[in-house]
Amino acid sequence: MDDDDRTLNVLIGEAVRTMREKSGLSMRELARRAGVSQPFLSQIERGVSAPSMVTIYRLADALDILPGALLPALTPSRVTVVRADEGRAIPVANRDDAAVGRAILMQPANPLEVIEYRISPGQYVEEWFSSPGELGLYLVSGVLEVDVEGHPSVRLHSGDFVTHPASIRHRWRLVDGEPAHVVMVIAHPGEGGPALSAASR
Repeated sequence: MDDDDRTLNVLIGEAVRTMREKSGLSMRELARRAGVSQPFLSQIERGVSAPSMVTIYRLADALDILPGALLPALTPSRVTVVRADEGRAIPVANRDDAAVGRAILMQPANPLEVIEYRISPGQYVEEWFSSPGELGLYLVSGVLEVDVEGHPSVRLHSGDFVTHPASIRHRWRLVDGEPAHVVMVIAHPGEGGPALSAASR
């Protein structure tokens, strides 16, 4: 872990602790609501452990905030530019083989989230998610199977785009061992709206 990663972990931990205290929740209660262990939550708040994307979503859901509120904000501006080597690398799940997403845009009070994934064969990405917003998924390259609960699976090829209410649980799967490059956009109902949540079967 380099210095930038340590700094990011500390800032996320401070944000989690601040929002927890603001909500009047004990560490034990927040851990229960978010479905994580209290020792792990303590490590996150102290900046010792890095939360995965799923954990950030679950904590945000338990705190009734947008996930971006737990990440350091970019410098406020009417025009935001994120370069190719910028963004926050966050694993999709708390496991060693998890795919790592690049959070291009996740800011407090911003109803728009943009996350890029470059998924390699063997990386775990099959986590079920739900959100109160609208989700758009653009497949830059590769082949990807999209499961939307209660609907037939959709197979995407390079250049394909799919959108659906993010409130319906959904997940992705690689096809035939091919890597995939994905850009996901989530538009929340509005500034300060409900948080994105992650759900496991």
